[in-house]
Amino acid sequence: MFGVFFISGRRTYMRKITGNKLFVKALKEEGVDILFGYPGACTIDISDELYKQDYTKVILPRHEQALVHAADAYARSTGKVGVCLVTSGPGATNLVTGIATANYDSVPLVCFTGQVARNLIGNDAFQEVDIVGITRSICKYGITVQKREDLGRIIKEAFYIARTGRPGPVVIDLPKDVMAELGSPEYPQTVNIRGYKPNTEVHIGQLKRAMKMLNKAKKPLFLAGGGVKIANAAEIFTKIVDITKIPVVTTIMGRGAIPTNHPLFIGNLGMHGAYAANMAVSECDLLFSIGTRFNDRITGKIHEFAPNAQIVHIDIDTASISRNVHVDIPIVADAKTATEKILEYAAFHDTAQWLEKIEGWKEEHPLKMKEKPVLTPQKVIETINEMFEEAIVVTDVGQHQMFTTQYLELTEKKQLLTSGGLGTMGYGFPGAIGAQLGNPDTPVIAISGDGGMQMNIQEFATAVGQELPLILCVFNNNYLGMVRQWQKLFYGKRYSMTCLRARKSCEGKCGTPECECPPYTPDFVKLAESYGAKGIRVFKPEEIKEAFEEARKNTKTPTLIEFIMDPEDLVYPMIKPGGTLEEMLMDC
Repeated sequence: MFGVFFISGRRTYMRKITGNKLFVKALKEEGVDILFGYPGACTIDISDELYKQDYTKVILPRHEQALVHAADAYARSTGKVGVCLVTSGPGATNLVTGIATANYDSVPLVCFTGQVARNLIGNDAFQEVDIVGITRSICKYGITVQKREDLGRIIKEAFYIARTGRPGPVVIDLPKDVMAELGSPEYPQTVNIRGYKPNTEVHIGQLKRAMKMLNKAKKPLFLAGGGVKIANAAEIFTKIVDITKIPVVTTIMGRGAIPTNHPLFIGNLGMHGAYAANMAVSECDLLFSIGTRFNDRITGKIHEFAPNAQIVHIDIDTASISRNVHVDIPIVADAKTATEKILEYAAFHDTAQWLEKIEGWKEEHPLKMKEKPVLTPQKVIETINEMFEEAIVVTDVGQHQMFTTQYLELTEKKQLLTSGGLGTMGYGFPGAIGAQLGNPDTPVIAISGDGGMQMNIQEFATAVGQELPLILCVFNNNYLGMVRQWQKLFYGKRYSMTCLRARKSCEGKCGTPECECPPYTPDFVKLAESYGAKGIRVFKPEEIKEAFEEARKNTKTPTLIEFIMDPEDLVYPMIKPGGTLEEMLMDC
């Protein structure tokens, strides 16, 4: 079918195309080289159109939650927008956790969901859900396409919204009948969204006030959050630190904003932060923060956070400033733009005495686990530091995540991807898949606990099918370790719901002389082998290096390395519940 269009007074004819065809065209126009998708009734026509093209590679994970985590890590590791496509109903609702994960960590995603035909919406049709309503509070923008003529504009706007300002996930709901309609083949080249004009420029007056305050400070401290990394401002930020000689602490998401081997990097602050980092925040007289939300995991008791400090806060999101911590100088700006301006005003500060005090804290309580002849998380992570000059490390959530953020060395050739804001178990394995697909020439290592690994373990099929040489480290301590740590320290060692070896026959016997613990389920090595991957089990420190060397040789399938850990290994330091940054439990 042809439509009539008028161009410069001339009549021209242009073939109309379906919304499904326009969707595929839009992906190419937006440079989407990888789409993570799972098919269903309401998206089968889109799948058919994707089959006919050769630009966008389609990856079929084994679960929609894994699919969105893979798209998320692809976006974090490449700087591109991650894209996923699922069907209506359960396909859409299975994205919810991943959308929330990306929203908290400011990850640009465009999530396309199938929807029943418009005349069925609201009638409890088969596999109908209001996914826009469900995700409204956990995405940056969501909309159901109601008219075929709006489809191209909405997709264009979705990509623009996802990657600009504070990045985040966008949900586009696609009714099946809209996608089947014929319409213009044109895809917009520009975006003009009324009311959405993200501010990236720096208020120079505010910045000059902040720099003046910085120059007067005797104990200044930089706090770098994830926004520094998201804005690709790490290199500029490091130059500022080199010039000013001002020490730096980071949030977990900001780790890597400055190389961790930099002499002015103190460590992470917060719940499991380094002793010296937490003490520096508590005693500094100026906290110059860039790209952080000041959430409760880094502040401790919020009204006693940085009690001696004036606070400068630079963030691209106006809503994040003074929401949790009152600040003295707010600056709404993109972190890269802000650091470029700061660099123009940066000058040397005499911080010798301040740095000497910080070094004293480091010596008083160095960040390290107790020396033991047995396998420990620190020994595994230090082996990764030694053996991998370049790598992307993706973690799950739990004790292993905290150990990784404490001991993993990050340089310009190493990246750390982790679920910081939502703390999503099950992120690590599919995240590693997305990172490897986006960075095929870079080693990708996933670090998971035995609990988190089982949440998306079906993705072995995806990794084997895509011939990905992932190295999957499972820290197996037989428990849901982080919850068990709290139970040990604060709940009288009542290990409720945390033992992963427990069986029905154990009831009432745990901890008694007649109790004999059953074998762990599953056998991770056999499970990996059943999928066609390689499995290795490590018990001793001297076996760690050899296991990684074996994994490196396996270039066509994943290698799972199960490290048998002591459940009594806890993450220290740890801020007491309801405590301040100075009230830390130490590994004594």
